[in-house]
Amino acid sequence: MDKFSLIMHPLSLQDYARKFPQTKYLPDLILKGAARFLPPFQISAIKGIQSSFAAVEGELRWCPLTTDQILGLPTAVTQRKIISAVKSAEKNGAKIAGLGAWTAVIGEGGTAIAREVGIPVTTGNSYTLFCALEGTKKAARSRGINWERANLVILGATGLKDSASTCARLLARENRYVTLLIQEQTNHADLDKLTAEILYETGVAVRITGNLKEVLRQAEVVIAFTTVTDFFAEIEPGNLPRGAVVCDVLWPRKLAQKVVQKRRDILVIGEGVVEVPGRPEFNCEAGFQRQRGGDTPIKEQGVLWGAGVSSEERGQCPAWMAEVLILALEKRYEAYSLGNNIRIGQVEEIGRLAHKHGFKSAGFQGLEDCRQIFA
Repeated sequence: MDKFSLIMHPLSLQDYARKFPQTKYLPDLILKGAARFLPPFQISAIKGIQSSFAAVEGELRWCPLTTDQILGLPTAVTQRKIISAVKSAEKNGAKIAGLGAWTAVIGEGGTAIAREVGIPVTTGNSYTLFCALEGTKKAARSRGINWERANLVILGATGLKDSASTCARLLARENRYVTLLIQEQTNHADLDKLTAEILYETGVAVRITGNLKEVLRQAEVVIAFTTVTDFFAEIEPGNLPRGAVVCDVLWPRKLAQKVVQKRRDILVIGEGVVEVPGRPEFNCEAGFQRQRGGDTPIKEQGVLWGAGVSSEERGQCPAWMAEVLILALEKRYEAYSLGNNIRIGQVEEIGRLAHKHGFKSAGFQGLEDCRQIFA
């Protein structure tokens, strides 16, 4: 049976105590030092992934560095550790590897990692975008927002131009009020070309503006694509209207982190949760917390080292993981999503493949009070 690997990392030292209870007695300094020199290792085997066409199995593999270490160590050191994790997965029989949390950010969005390993890697960003839009639509309607006539704002066109433009193209098929919010100093040439193409394709005139405060005051739905360095630090939670929906699509979720800490009236969501076909067993979980979205309670979900997984429905996983499973079931062993270049054809194709193999959106993932994912 073909195998896949999901590469993740502990978000904090507390994740070690959850997986290995005996480590809670170790001083943080010793544990952090040990984490730097530990080799990557498997933390669980995944079984029971089966569609009408194929069956696969895989693993969750830990790159032992915590978030603080990944951000604090030289990039070359971190990349070597991630590369080592993928190579160890290959030795264990994996034919494709998915990069989760910060492992998908380091190394040019996985591109530098892919050049150094013998199996294809993917960040899962194509299916993440597909599910993010589906989840945002459901979240908006749950708040009584008319999706077809809502004021939709896409944030991050300067940081992830291709992903943001793909999002704009998809949204313009369903909504006439789409705005690209950009930094004031941004060169408009490429974006002007994009809006002309969207106008030709859909008849919708997408607005481009750098007037942050004015746009956000009217925004009913905000979809954010931001990078580590380009995350619109000037945005304050108070800029958003009451009852808005914010979807922070890609890791790291800097906007979500800021909003959930100060605005309980705003529904902040991630990329969505996916129902996996078959009788999947992930065999691993971290602490579970009650997550809330604004005033509406969301069902209890867990945090599986950087990705929400239902504590009640173990047959669910986050979208980035699901992309790896879909590609494995389809025997598409290729670097499907790398870097920031997510094209509309990729998003549509992975959506079709997901439907073919029986993957279904399980709704949106509320992030409020889920502090672990921001550790």
